[in-house]
Amino acid sequence: MQFSFTDKTFVFKTYLILIFVGFMLQQTNAQQYLQITKTEFRTNNLDDFKTSWNILQKANNYFLQDTKGTYKLALDFYLKAYEYNPDNAKINYLIGISYLNTVEKNLALQYLKKAYKLNKNVASDITYWLAVAYQLNYQFDNAIKLYSDYRRRISGAQKKVIEKRIQECKNGIELTQHPVRVFIDNLGDNINTEYPEYSPVITADEEELYFTSRRDDTYGGKKDPIDLEFYEDIYISLKAQGEWIKAFPLSKPINTKYHDATVGLSPDGQSLFIFRNKHGGNIYESVKDGADWTEPAPLPRTMNSKDGYESSACLSADGQTVYFVRALYDDYTGNLLDKNIYVSTKNPLTKTWSEGKKLPQQINTRYDEDGVFIHPDGVTLFFSSKGHNSMGGYDIFKSVKDEKGNWSEAENLGYPINTPDDDIFFVLSASGKHGYFSSFRPQGKGDLDIYMITFLSPGNMIVNTEDNLVASIANPVSAINIEKKAKIKTIRLTIVKGLITESLTGEPIEAQIEIIDNDKDKIVATSNSNRATGKYLVTLPSGKNYALVVKAEGYLFHSENFDIPKTTEYQVINKDIGLLSMSIGSKIVLKNIFFETGSATLKPASYPELERVTKLLEVYPNLKIEISGHTDNTGNDAFNQKLSKNRAKAVVDYLIKNGVQKSRLTYKGYGSSEPVASNSTSE
Repeated sequence: MQFSFTDKTFVFKTYLILIFVGFMLQQTNAQQYLQITKTEFRTNNLDDFKTSWNILQKANNYFLQDTKGTYKLALDFYLKAYEYNPDNAKINYLIGISYLNTVEKNLALQYLKKAYKLNKNVASDITYWLAVAYQLNYQFDNAIKLYSDYRRRISGAQKKVIEKRIQECKNGIELTQHPVRVFIDNLGDNINTEYPEYSPVITADEEELYFTSRRDDTYGGKKDPIDLEFYEDIYISLKAQGEWIKAFPLSKPINTKYHDATVGLSPDGQSLFIFRNKHGGNIYESVKDGADWTEPAPLPRTMNSKDGYESSACLSADGQTVYFVRALYDDYTGNLLDKNIYVSTKNPLTKTWSEGKKLPQQINTRYDEDGVFIHPDGVTLFFSSKGHNSMGGYDIFKSVKDEKGNWSEAENLGYPINTPDDDIFFVLSASGKHGYFSSFRPQGKGDLDIYMITFLSPGNMIVNTEDNLVASIANPVSAINIEKKAKIKTIRLTIVKGLITESLTGEPIEAQIEIIDNDKDKIVATSNSNRATGKYLVTLPSGKNYALVVKAEGYLFHSENFDIPKTTEYQVINKDIGLLSMSIGSKIVLKNIFFETGSATLKPASYPELERVTKLLEVYPNLKIEISGHTDNTGNDAFNQKLSKNRAKAVVDYLIKNGVQKSRLTYKGYGSSEPVASNSTSE
């Protein structure tokens, strides 16, 4: 159907710190400091004693400051002191504890083993920390044995901590025996450096990647005095010819001289959620305005609490739901309580956000949850948790919401994605083929790096060690044998993207895009094209008849129809749209007018489109339009001519019935004389 004109948005802890704090022993015996006397330290090598003793004192001073940054400094000095006296049990113990407070936790094992061998009573908690080191190195049986031994010597709440550790090891045994079929690749030098990179977020089409880094070119170039690392900044990389280009930092107002970290990105890349350590720790949102970003504004108080700490957030594809992570402060101790995932929805009438509601026990546990991400399909939630069947620290899980709004039991994404250490900040492409997350792996660049997971179809591969499961882009992972075939979920989602421009000049236009459920006559999502580029991206879950409507002031609206069956699998539709200005002779095609085959009776699904025509005529009272009907070439010319005319008349009759003056409307049937395509296929 067509018509034409005939007339005229005190507590400071960075993201990274929170992860490392979460690893420790819930303050049982913590890092027990061992005083080493000169007699214990001195060896027969008297020439180096004085220098080595001074080095040891520097190490002790840093160790006692008990921060992530000072543990790294202490480790450097302890390793130098170790060269003088490698067989001192206390030095080996302190090196092991220091390593456990860095990203290289796996290296603690050799030193704690040696300390234990030299003196099983070197520290009252040596058995516990050695068990932790075994767990981190996948030696779960050894860890369980030592945890069990340690449990017999403690009582109360500490016992529960150990029991959970033992269960984590049992989970680890089960998960590593049934690895999932994936490739895990380091994103390489264009993304990762010797400094920490973490918290990746992507657009649904996997064309833009934003992440957090603490490298030496961050805005202001200064270090955080708490952990002695550079302040967090946000970086972006774009994809060119299938590869990520060299990442570069965003400018102000996104990056400041303090901490700015990515936590979420809308599927179309137009809204960025940022963590800032203001008011105890809150989430801010910045909206893309052409080539620039707006000043980040805090999320509403229904999400950012006055007496809490919000560390993660994500926006659903339809823009109507925000999932976020909150931890409240204990009124008595001032410490953070467990972090849980909450949800807030937008009222379609008032445009206000509801008070955050905690998600059910299928997702939240009595332990911490963090790193929440809702897939563009709107029903699959990914998050990290220390509960459920974690194999240690944070593991990545998923839960799926059914048609009644109920969430499924959390499912561990499995090994080798998850490890006994923290695995967090996972996002999944709209296609479901690639996941992105941050992790420390021995083959990395030296600290936390960003990795891409490629999910493979079921099949058989050859079993290998964990070291072969991670590789850089230049050296992809080798195949692994998996006895149990992985179940790959089919993503039923359509991405529609392209450019919105002025039809004659090709200049980009900032237009409003509405997605309407034709059957329910309900707007299910709204967004805007980028005013600088004209780019737009929308996601359409399968199983509905959609209208995509593009509107801009001074232009005729443009509509597209996407009737997507429930069984439709993931697809990308590139659709550039040119808007016509309000001028005589301009034509637009009404693609959401529906009739029964061979009939001129309007289907109810046509009404939303006709209401848009009615509103257009109300806004421009001097417009006069012709409604023209067209058919394909099925049937004889006379029948098609009559059918097209009757259908055009049915549209005019509807408009008149809804208040449009008859004098402003004409109609005509063109039959099959002006085809939009060759008629050579059924499509």
